[in-house]
Amino acid sequence: MKLSKGKQLLLLGALLVVIDQIIKVLVKTHMCIGESIPVVGNWFQILFIENKGMAFGMSFGGVVGKYALTFFRIVLFCVLTVWIGRLLKREKPVPAGVLVGLTLITAGALGNIIDCLFYGLVFTESTPSLVATLGHYAPFMQGRVVDMFYFPLWTWPDWVPLIGGDIFFEPVFNFADSCVTVGALYLLLFQWNFFSKE
Repeated sequence: MKLSKGKQLLLLGALLVVIDQIIKVLVKTHMCIGESIPVVGNWFQILFIENKGMAFGMSFGGVVGKYALTFFRIVLFCVLTVWIGRLLKREKPVPAGVLVGLTLITAGALGNIIDCLFYGLVFTESTPSLVATLGHYAPFMQGRVVDMFYFPLWTWPDWVPLIGGDIFFEPVFNFADSCVTVGALYLLLFQWNFFSKE
């Protein structure tokens, strides 16, 4: 039995969210904050940090900002879900790449929403000396997002103006961030014509 396009996208989105959450739960329950596991020398590491705010370790406005950011993520997720649903109902077929790109962004948003909404209620606080267990460290919507992928590919030579001594790519990110970034870049680079006509 062939699945409809909508069900295929739903399965893709669910698979991406499940992968994201499995990675995060494994890191959260097996590593201390700041702990690093080399994967490819020092070029690629699993480095456990927790993000109180936006993607790639950026922060935003304390507790009030955290509530606002979580609310914004939920609204964005709902808007994207409705948009994908409307695109699927069009008589003229929408390019599959547009639907897949939007699904990647939607799944990534949901992956980080889950952390914000529930991780504070489900886990104890991770520290540099303690691995998290089941428990509680923050109220609803105040959970921290788990980040772990780190690619410090090289350090700029000291003689380079302004960036000398800095790491080329310093942000630590997660699978959900990757979904959002890949989806957005794909839509911008390869599906621009569709959106320019919309």
